[in-house]
Amino acid sequence: MILKGCEEGKATPKLVEVKCPNCGNELEVFVRMGGRVGVTGTLASDERCDECGYMLETGTSLDVLERI
Repeated sequence: MILKGCEEGKATPKLVEVKCPNCGNELEVFVRMGGRVGVTGTLASDERCDECGYMLETGTSLDVLERI
């Protein structure tokens, strides 16, 4: 596999800690850092809150979540 240099880092999702919008529990989510408009800054996968079961869906914007 040939690495793409600095492009490789932009394609790797970033781990971010946010509060569950339902109960306030801490959640770790992966956020896309590179891509086309509308994709950058969105969740890379579904994440479920362990406390209340609330589901954060793939594609949710990080802007609507409270960072810790």
